[in-house]
Amino acid sequence: MNSPHELALLIDALHALHGDAHPRAALATLTRTRGSTFRRPGTHMLVLEDGRLVCELSGGCPQRDIELRAREAIASGQPRLLHYNADSGLDVLMEMGCGGELEILIEPLLSPGATDFAAPLARCMESRASARLATLLAVDGQVLEPRRLLSCDGEVCFDGTGDEAWRAALAAACADWPGRGAGTHRLATPRGELDVLVEAIDPPHALVVVGSSAAARALLPVSGALGWRTTLVDSDPDRLSRHEPLPGLSSLCTTPDGLREALPLDRHTSVVVITHNLEQDIAWLAALRDAPVAYVGALGSRERVARMRHAHELAGLRLHAPAGLDIGSETPEEIALAVAAEIMAVLNGRGGGPLRDNDGAIHG
Repeated sequence: MNSPHELALLIDALHALHGDAHPRAALATLTRTRGSTFRRPGTHMLVLEDGRLVCELSGGCPQRDIELRAREAIASGQPRLLHYNADSGLDVLMEMGCGGELEILIEPLLSPGATDFAAPLARCMESRASARLATLLAVDGQVLEPRRLLSCDGEVCFDGTGDEAWRAALAAACADWPGRGAGTHRLATPRGELDVLVEAIDPPHALVVVGSSAAARALLPVSGALGWRTTLVDSDPDRLSRHEPLPGLSSLCTTPDGLREALPLDRHTSVVVITHNLEQDIAWLAALRDAPVAYVGALGSRERVARMRHAHELAGLRLHAPAGLDIGSETPEEIALAVAAEIMAVLNGRGGGPLRDNDGAIHG
C-alpha cells in the first residue's frame, strides 16, 4: 500500500485533477500479488498525460511498461487489467527482479467525476478516522470502469457504485475487512461475480516528541520524512523557540498536567519523551498512563530506565524504554533513526530483526 506520505501526495494530485474540466490522467493500482514482490496490493501510481508521475511503482515493478499502458488507456479511455510474471518478457522480468506475479488495474481518469472519492477520503483522513475503500474492478471476469465505495469508521461516506446490489456488496466487503492491508476478492452476488479491491486506510501517523534536547530535535526531520504529523512539546517556551522550523512541524507549550487536554491523542499516535531529566520524564509519562496511543517511549540508560519502571506513577504503562532498536546508536541522529525504526516495527507488528534468517533466506 501507499505510505501516508504517498497517500497525501496522491490525494492532492487527485484534487487538482478534479478541478480540471477535462482531466487527462490514469490511475495504476496494484490489485493482486503472488510470490515475492516489492509493493503490495493497494499501492497506487498516478500517470499524467504529460509524463509526470505521482507515487511511482518503483523498486522492482515493471515501471516503464505500466507507464506506457497508462498513456494508452488515457488515449483509448478504456480500463484494463495487466498481468506481469516470469513469462511477461525478459525486460520486465529483469526489472521485477523478484520472480513474483503482479496484477495492475489501469484506470483512465478523463472526467471530474472519476476523482469524486478523493475529497471524502481527504476529509476522513483529516478527522483521523479509519477508512475502508472498496473498488469494484470487474464483473464476471470483465473489466469495467471502476466503481468505489468509501466507509469511514463504519459509515458509508461516499457511494459511487450506481447500483444497489453493488453498493450492498461493497459495503459488506468494507465491514468484513480486517484492520490492516489491502486485497482483492471475488464476491458472488445476484449481479454476478465481483472482483473487489478493499483497502484499509488509516490516517497519517502522529508523533509527539516531548523535550527540546538534541536527540528530540534530531527525531523531528526523520518523522517528517516518514509523513508523520509531528508535534514538539515542552513546558518552557524559550526552549521551544530555539528549535529550527521545519515544514509541517507543530509546537506546543504545556505542562504534563495539561498535555491530554491540549493535544488529542489516539491509537494512530506515538509519544517519545526525551527531556533527559528523570523527574520530568516520569511526570510526562505519568500523564500518558491511560492514553489510547500506539507507542510510548523514553530514552535513558538502563539504570535510569529501571528507576522509571519502579516509579509507582507509571504502574500499568506499557513503556518502550530505552526507546529504539539496538543498532549501536550513539549520536542524536543515530538515536533518532533507532527510535523511528522501533516505532515502525511496533506499528507493523514486527520484531525489528534482520530481513534474512540464519540461512540467508529473505523473509516475506
